[in-house]
Amino acid sequence: MQMSLTPRTKIDSEGKIAYSESFQAWNTLKLKKELFSEFPQLKEKRSKFSYRLTHFRDSKEFEREIKLMVKNGEKIMPMLLRIYKEK
Repeated sequence: MQMSLTPRTKIDSEGKIAYSESFQAWNTLKLKKELFSEFPQLKEKRSKFSYRLTHFRDSKEFEREIKLMVKNGEKIMPMLLRIYKEK
């Protein structure tokens, strides 16, 4: 069953992607305090959270997906994740 996490305010923060030596992979997203302040349930050790990452080839495809989510009344919280290489 999917439960919606709905923020009270817009969350705009930046974080880091870290390399995990134990997994030998780039698999750790460092999330900022603002996200946990807005969603304290993310700190509950017994709770389970999942995610689905979809990568679109262009902004038009992304826009179609957002419109479909709204039309279908999906009860999940979409997040926009931008991954970029630092200079």
